[in-house]
Amino acid sequence: MKRLPPLKALLAFRHAAEAQSFKIAAEQLNVTQAAISQQIKTLEQQLGQVLFKRLTRAVELTPQGQQLLPYASKAFDTLEQGVAQLAEDPYPDRLTLSTLPSFAARWLVPRLGKFQEQAPQINIHLSPGLQLVSFEGNELDLAIRFGRGSYPGLRSRLLLKDYLIPVCHPSLINQEQPIPAQLEQLALISDEAPDMQMLWPDIEQALGVRFREGASRLHVSDSTMLVEALLSGQGLAMLRFSLAYDLLERGLLICPMPVYLRSVFDFYLVAPEQHFQRPKVRTFENWLRREIQVIDRSWEQFYQSHLAIPR
Repeated sequence: MKRLPPLKALLAFRHAAEAQSFKIAAEQLNVTQAAISQQIKTLEQQLGQVLFKRLTRAVELTPQGQQLLPYASKAFDTLEQGVAQLAEDPYPDRLTLSTLPSFAARWLVPRLGKFQEQAPQINIHLSPGLQLVSFEGNELDLAIRFGRGSYPGLRSRLLLKDYLIPVCHPSLINQEQPIPAQLEQLALISDEAPDMQMLWPDIEQALGVRFREGASRLHVSDSTMLVEALLSGQGLAMLRFSLAYDLLERGLLICPMPVYLRSVFDFYLVAPEQHFQRPKVRTFENWLRREIQVIDRSWEQFYQSHLAIPR
């Protein structure tokens, strides 16, 4: 019997081929992108075939890679289905997802129709909430959380890094006049989320302005309310880029000065380790990671066009 290639290399190929991305495969397998590239190279050398076309910012399957993919996927799917049965998934066709209300309302829900077109056999049940719900004694499959990635007893996978940028309604700024002086006169809108507490001194330093004493502030506890306040022209706020990017692209909000702060929190997929082996969870994760690349691409364009200066 002809010896099979290493399973690790085949697994790397399967994830990279299904996601059409070495980067996403690395995130899913919790290894570096270089490790994925090396595993693929090892597999190609053993098979004597080129499996991927390496493009500038992407990869594509060659005809040989397309031929191998369904066999690799079927083999690992069979293994994962067996593991999923051992993990006692009582509802293989229902995915129960807990996530932040703002992320659900402003980004996820409008895109779920695309997921259900690709995976019509999976029914999505959303459970929006600000706190991480316990996975014990309920039907929760997966959570999307905004934090530092440390959740005792659970596995967390980085989904998206985030940044904070100053934003306001375009009607509040006259681009022909000095902008710092205009910012100092604007009302401030504060998000009371934990990562935003005590942030205004850093904001003043980043912007190079000094907000007037007693500047009126609207305090909100939910990012969706913050966005609505900004859209109605109520003042200036620091907003997560993941919530701001499409509003900036459509001209509904502006970033008046080219600065940003790195968010201390990021988006993570969180669940017990065995949940990530469930076919429905893997299908959703693959789709979600492909979709969320739009935010990464938008950030790269924003960074280049605004010449943002890290602080």
